[in-house]
Amino acid sequence: MNRTAFSFVLALGLLAAATSAQSQDATAQVPVVDDRTKPDTSLIDDVVPLPADHAATEATTPVPTGTEAPAAAAQPAPADATTDVPQTAPSADATTATPQTTQSTDPRTEAEQDYDALYGASQDYNAVADPTLPPPAELPASYDPWEKLNRKVHRFNDVVDRRIATPLAKAYVAVVPRPVRLGVGNFFNNLGQPVSAVNSLLQGKPKQAAQALGRFMVNSTIGVVGIFDPATRVHLPNHSEDFGQTLGVWGWERSRYVELPLFGPRTVRDVFGMVGDGPMAPLRGVEDDKIRVFLQGLQLVDVRTQLFAVDSMREGATDEYALTRDAWMQRRRYQIFGDRQQQHDDSLPDYLREDQDNPSVPADAMPIMPTDPH
Repeated sequence: MNRTAFSFVLALGLLAAATSAQSQDATAQVPVVDDRTKPDTSLIDDVVPLPADHAATEATTPVPTGTEAPAAAAQPAPADATTDVPQTAPSADATTATPQTTQSTDPRTEAEQDYDALYGASQDYNAVADPTLPPPAELPASYDPWEKLNRKVHRFNDVVDRRIATPLAKAYVAVVPRPVRLGVGNFFNNLGQPVSAVNSLLQGKPKQAAQALGRFMVNSTIGVVGIFDPATRVHLPNHSEDFGQTLGVWGWERSRYVELPLFGPRTVRDVFGMVGDGPMAPLRGVEDDKIRVFLQGLQLVDVRTQLFAVDSMREGATDEYALTRDAWMQRRRYQIFGDRQQQHDDSLPDYLREDQDNPSVPADAMPIMPTDPH
């Protein structure tokens, strides 16, 4: 055998010996367990003192060993855990008591809470003490020192109105057509224009006096004794002035309230005014008693039909007497001082304006006057 062949055989032998030794090392290798990875149960006993019954249970219950032990056991408990006492979890009633108490003591609505959450809490709004609101209107109190007597007269007038005047007015409306009733109202309104002209002149209103005379002339001729109203079409406004208003303009501004039987609300000033207007009333100049009484009765019925609009307000009033008195006094005050007030205030309600006149029993409807000759 030459040298080359010997070297090849020697190499094969060395390779086989190395392979055999490697296989023996792989089969003989035993896994080594590191003691440091094992959980130390002694630390648990030292850190967390368990109750006696729990210790007995743990003694009878086998504890699984091996690599599946809980990871939490391998970590030491904090130092202050030795002094902690197990606490009982709060009950459901305790957890829900606080929100209910908070909700019951909060006076705000859900919308107010949402508003405060968005824009911040604000103070409670008081509409009465709002500084941005205008001051309330202060109306002068009605001067009524004879209230006890006036209330008795008011009850008498109310009985007469409900049992006599209102049924007559309803029958009049049911029987007489509306165009005829409108003509009757125009006729009596036209008869009052001379009195209105005189009082307008006495109050220092020459323009209104001329308009009243113009209405009387136009309606008495073209309007067929006032049944029609062509004066309104030619822009002659209707103004109602009486001597009671004249006395108010002359300085008798405050007068006590009085309610007359059958003639309703007045003041002492207006009673004197009726006496002053009586001699100038055209109806009182009619000599035939039957015709005069018939015309006066028809005028009263016509006035009552015009008051149907306020009947619903009277029915719903808690104190009908006070409502009638205050409304009449307010209306009368505007009739006297309305021209001056309207120059400074254009926001007056419609029921206070002349074109929405609330009629009252005129002086010429009174059957007897103190100035009548005996």
